[in-house]
Amino acid sequence: MKNILNRLFEHQTLTRQEAAEALTNIGEGRCNDTQISAFITVYLMRSIDLEELVGFRDALLNLAIKIDLSEFNPIDIVGTGGDGKNTFNISTCSCFTLAGAGYKVAKHGNYGATSVSGASNVLEHYGAKFTTEIDTVKRAIEQSGFAYLHAPLCNAAMKNVASVRKNIGVRTFFNVLGPLISPIKPKYQCLGVYNLKMLRLYALINQKIDTQYTLVHSLDGYDEISLTDTAKIVNNRGEYLLTPEEMGFAPIAQKDLYGGETVADAAKIFMNVLENKATLAQKNAVLINSAAAIQTFDFDKSLADCVAEADEALRSGRARKAFERFIEVYG
Repeated sequence: MKNILNRLFEHQTLTRQEAAEALTNIGEGRCNDTQISAFITVYLMRSIDLEELVGFRDALLNLAIKIDLSEFNPIDIVGTGGDGKNTFNISTCSCFTLAGAGYKVAKHGNYGATSVSGASNVLEHYGAKFTTEIDTVKRAIEQSGFAYLHAPLCNAAMKNVASVRKNIGVRTFFNVLGPLISPIKPKYQCLGVYNLKMLRLYALINQKIDTQYTLVHSLDGYDEISLTDTAKIVNNRGEYLLTPEEMGFAPIAQKDLYGGETVADAAKIFMNVLENKATLAQKNAVLINSAAAIQTFDFDKSLADCVAEADEALRSGRARKAFERFIEVYG
């Protein structure tokens, strides 16, 4: 690590292999907290190179628990967080909407950091017990269409940087890596990001790792298609700016997406969506994000047709049924 730090202090960048080796040493506990802090600080002082970031991803995936769901070819639907909007669990609702529509979903998620309720919070609220036991994970995706991968269980190497990250107290490149280190290495991903700079970075990364992807960002700062403003959508086909009206919806107010003060508040909204009892604004936010995820499987399918699939999954009760079956397995 000393040689790596000396090179970084001289403003050199690392190759993908060097970056992977450096983070492997950190993840395997070979570096002390002072070295880890210095390493992280370099990337707070300058932009991270794309090759370095992909190398870091390589290292964490290599250190992660191995879970093979390739037979299901699922999609991961996730947000970076960090938008400070405290929305309800839109992406998690979208996961079960897709499962109800017949798609396979494997979400890599965590507890909320910048919102009251992350995916792990709301699933745990309804009795889910997180696991990486492969038979359980496979049974869940077979029976419900949805499997959940709780990030701290999948990426134990992150424990070696947890105290340093907490003491530094600001966003680091580890926050960028979160959506990229699902142990199943999904070939499909729908990712919401909180600003345009991150949108461009994730587009470059996805091109590098050869996934079929959709990236979404609302120009007023949401890490999802909020319908409160124009959305920027980037996928393998290109880049698009779409207003709510162009997506087939009326604009909604930011307050209509608020997730509440407690996990219980957010969990209530989550269940209202799955029971098709949510407000129109809440339902529409889930429908458009679900549609973006469905379209990731087939970019030739129109957004309107994808919205119709998602709407049918909610109205028919199949989304709620997918959730119930998931809890039966994970409970």
